[in-house]
Amino acid sequence: MRRPVGTCLLAVALVLLGLLSWRLLPVAPLPEVDFPVIKVSASLPGASPESMAATVAAPLERALGAIAGVQGLTSSSNQGTTQVTLEFALDRDLEAAARDVQAALNAVRGQLPSGMKSNPSFSKQQASQRAILVLALSSPHLPPSALYDAASTILAQRLSQVPGVAEVTVGGASLPAVRVQLDPAALAHQGVALDEVRTAIVRSSAVQPIGAIEDAGHRWQVAMDDAPMRAADYAPLVVRWVNGGQGDAQGGAQGTGSAASGTAGGAPVHLADVARVSDSTENRYSSGFHNDKDAVIVQVRRQPGANIVATVDAVQAQLPYLRTLMPPDAQLDIVLERSRGIRASLAEAHFTLVLSIALVVAVVAAFLGRLRTALIPTVAIPVSLIGTFAVMYAAGFSLNNLSLMALIVAAGLVVDDAIVVLENVERYIDQGLSPMRAALRGAGEVGFTLVAMTLALVVVFISILFMGGIVERLFREFSLTLAAAVVISLLVSLTLTPVLCAYGLQARRRAPQPAAATGRAGWMRRLSGASALMLADVRRGYDRSLVWSLRHGGVVLLVLAGVIGVNVWLYQALPKIMLPKQDTGIVHAFIRGDDGFSFQIMQPKIEAYRRLILADPAVAHVAGTSGGIGSIANSFLLVSLKPLAERGGEPTQAVVNRLREMAPAVPGGVLSPSIEQDIRIGVSFGEADSNVVLRSGDVRSLRGWARKVSLAMADTPELVDVQTISDGGAQQVVVDIDREAARRLGVDMQAVASVLNNSYSQRQVATLYDRLNQYRVVMEVDPHLTAQPQSLAQVQVLTATGARVPLTAFATWRYGLAEDQVYHDSMFASMYIGYSLAPGVTQEQGRRALDGVMARVMLPASVHVAPSREDTANARAVRGQPLLVLGVILAVYLVLGVLYESTLHPLTILSTVPPAGVGALLALWLTDTPFSLMALLGLFLLIGVVMKNAILMIDFALQAQRQGGLPPHEAIRRAAGLRLRPILMTNLAGLLGALPLVLGTGEGAELRRPLGLAIVGGLAVSQLLTLYTTPVVYHYLERWRQRFIRPGHDGPATHAASHSA
Repeated sequence: MRRPVGTCLLAVALVLLGLLSWRLLPVAPLPEVDFPVIKVSASLPGASPESMAATVAAPLERALGAIAGVQGLTSSSNQGTTQVTLEFALDRDLEAAARDVQAALNAVRGQLPSGMKSNPSFSKQQASQRAILVLALSSPHLPPSALYDAASTILAQRLSQVPGVAEVTVGGASLPAVRVQLDPAALAHQGVALDEVRTAIVRSSAVQPIGAIEDAGHRWQVAMDDAPMRAADYAPLVVRWVNGGQGDAQGGAQGTGSAASGTAGGAPVHLADVARVSDSTENRYSSGFHNDKDAVIVQVRRQPGANIVATVDAVQAQLPYLRTLMPPDAQLDIVLERSRGIRASLAEAHFTLVLSIALVVAVVAAFLGRLRTALIPTVAIPVSLIGTFAVMYAAGFSLNNLSLMALIVAAGLVVDDAIVVLENVERYIDQGLSPMRAALRGAGEVGFTLVAMTLALVVVFISILFMGGIVERLFREFSLTLAAAVVISLLVSLTLTPVLCAYGLQARRRAPQPAAATGRAGWMRRLSGASALMLADVRRGYDRSLVWSLRHGGVVLLVLAGVIGVNVWLYQALPKIMLPKQDTGIVHAFIRGDDGFSFQIMQPKIEAYRRLILADPAVAHVAGTSGGIGSIANSFLLVSLKPLAERGGEPTQAVVNRLREMAPAVPGGVLSPSIEQDIRIGVSFGEADSNVVLRSGDVRSLRGWARKVSLAMADTPELVDVQTISDGGAQQVVVDIDREAARRLGVDMQAVASVLNNSYSQRQVATLYDRLNQYRVVMEVDPHLTAQPQSLAQVQVLTATGARVPLTAFATWRYGLAEDQVYHDSMFASMYIGYSLAPGVTQEQGRRALDGVMARVMLPASVHVAPSREDTANARAVRGQPLLVLGVILAVYLVLGVLYESTLHPLTILSTVPPAGVGALLALWLTDTPFSLMALLGLFLLIGVVMKNAILMIDFALQAQRQGGLPPHEAIRRAAGLRLRPILMTNLAGLLGALPLVLGTGEGAELRRPLGLAIVGGLAVSQLLTLYTTPVVYHYLERWRQRFIRPGHDGPATHAASHSA
């Protein structure tokens, strides 16, 4: 008060610091809460899924499972590839975990198959990290392999250098390659074995240093320029000499002349004589598309903690230049970019914040009726909120939906303290004190009250941090942002607000004002008069009803007890979920073909789904890939919807439901769409919303029981999109070798495995080195000749003496079933049954339905069922909600007990919680909104707000008892009437401040609405009930204290008043 200029300048400095921090804050949809994840990949081309699981996945799992902090260990083994996923605890440092993973891979390398051409590799990821930008590269003339080459060589390399980018993946095709497709009949006719062809290709592709020539003054590097790079270079390659030739192949496509000159009387067998050699692709079981065009799909993922909007902007800034580096007729399109949805959601949150501030200011102006007076508490809003940005930046927070939601809620809270100070100062000015003296006395009188109110609020907000796990990490920024805002508002109300009152308010004039005032002053005067008259009427009516309530306190207490019972009933009746499903406008879809379906047969089915999705009016883009390193019968689709306004406000869930209805139109394929979520716990099968895991040591038994469980789940109306991995098994041809016959013929088992691998596995037999990339030579038997298992009869094997023996001489084959993908979970053989919830079904209802399925199926003891980690986390969060509320109430009781040196009056303050709770739960129940963590946050906020009102009332009642010697019922009656206006103002400000959260319909509204409903409903009901229940509880507790407790043993009046005087 003595340094008004310094106080105002400090407030200005805080605002400037907040504005600077606001510009530096990163932007994200939600706080960073992902579990650290490391994915280990290993490949052995041609190996079956079961072989990969036994020889690659199992040793890796044993080594990696011993790493500290691993909470989840799963693996997926496909044809020739294995991926092991390690999920770590939230507090595990990802860099340290990566070092441990590298050490484990180094230690286990000797236990892996010797045929692996490269060591296992790993990548650091986040559990729910999705692509922030997806590009599609297409061309009307270029083959997909050429586009893939350009994308992987240029796009991926350049984009990986952009700050904030962690990983760039390319899919939808594979690199160019020289493909050698052998003709078994021609090989037999020429007397050439498969291994001879492979050896000739390897020798012709060998790259080795040659050396240099030098004399005393010069040095010449010796180099060869005949390295084959294209199919035309390999076609004339000599693979064998016949008719008396030396019998060994000569390396080099251009070396056939020298070979001929050195093999008198022999005739060469060229590669083109026994095979079709073409410029093709590494993997013919891979394809991609964007809308109605074949395309290569490029996905950009960000580094953990990187600003999504800034990273996307930086990548897009590079695209014009990168387009100039693409082939002339290639087109680079943006399929999806996450910044658009984030910008829209944050813009909606900003608008909601501004609207909330405007409504709060309107409430203050309406109650106070004088513009100058109304501006004093209004100043606390921008100073407190903008100053909070500085705290957010210092704490490493981001601008996201939850932190902005905290500021929206804070807009109705930070004005409370300033209102209390202003109202008390005005009361003393009305009594004849000068503004300066009134400010000193009024602010000092409510100082303890404001500290108690703020501490109660902060305790509530800080209690959220004790939720633990991912919930605590998710809401940390929300709670600490709110706590920072209310603490800053306390400082503002105790420093800046008294200064503004002292120098901004005017002493009351005794003479009446002219009645015929005109202009702005007249309008404000009329508003002030009307407000004062209305408030006087409300106060008189409230006083009469309060007198009746105090006389009939038993009735009021019965109502309070009934409210507690209604709270319990409503909580049990409400469906419960962890978080509302976000409407991100992005749909992930997983297409799975029936077991045993080939890549070729799935392409028309995928094309049919693509046309169906593109025909939907809400869809802007659809892109997808199939085959590749995953199962050849599966496809992953990314569907980007039009902006919410362009699709008429239709929610994404409605589009997903429509896509599900279209799914049965394509037989033999299952479409499972799901909405992309920013928070995803654990790893789910495909794109299902959730999954259940069956584990067993017996794979055959596991397959049968998984099919029974999935059929039972499909018959459950609460569950949709039920799908099981390999429930029927993929078709398999098993080669049974007569080892005794093979031994007599001189056939080695390794030679048998090698020749089968050469024939059927797209084996990469050589590497071609270019300036920018490396390419492969792929050898296989012509697919047109291996379409049926009978082609095995044409396979020939070299004996130890070089003779050629047909496979049929020592082997037979039979048909069977095998896994097209082998999954392990916690080192057990496992099967995932993916499912989604039917529209309107909550997670809790889905869990009960799943429990009913398991009870009906009655799994044997050898098969264990485990819910997904996401379901486990959801169930844990729901179960912990009542205990968390009780813990918050206990913490607040302890703090208030210390402040008031009383064990009774904290109970008076906490008696406001049941009315607030019933209002919040009733609002959720009437609007058919599940009880989620967002609603729980609203309940916590209500606890803080309604306790503030009770503290206002009780502090003045205690003061009246001590200083005026009034009995408890008269003291609380006078305090209730005296504090009615600030209580009504703060409640109405909080209610209207939260109203935009309820009414908002833009992006992100699904997260804000449950919070707003809880606050609005709770404040509306508590406003009506606590004005009567709080005085009655105070009156009865004071009577009980005076009757049963000796004076001085529980004396809140003395302690409170000493701070309030």
